[in-house]
Amino acid sequence: QVPLVELGGGLVQTGGSVTLSCSGSGRTFRGYNMAWFRLAPGKEREFVASLAWSAGSVGATYYSETVKDRFTIFRDNIENTVYLQMNDLKTEDTAVYYCNAGLIVPGTAPGPYWGQGTQVTVSS
Repeated sequence: QVPLVELGGGLVQTGGSVTLSCSGSGRTFRGYNMAWFRLAPGKEREFVASLAWSAGSVGATYYSETVKDRFTIFRDNIENTVYLQMNDLKTEDTAVYYCNAGLIVPGTAPGPYWGQGTQVTVSS
């Protein structure tokens, strides 16, 4: 498994914003499609967003219906980091968010590599 280290998360008020980051090594990050999944209490793992690999231009992005127009996934290839910018947060966004590498796009089946997860709690 490639190392994926997640940062960010925490407690945020309803309507607030937070940005998560996920960093990998250069040779493992490069060439991988990246994605974010989340796991909320009492729910199954949910696909959030994905970003196709692109060496230069921005790759294609994909979002779940529940986060579309609120969340943005983007990556910095120089820093080998993928981000998830989350705006207008709602209580139903409360979950552990996991970075994932290697999924096939377009699609929602995860790839084999995972970050350690970071908790995002949205207070009402």
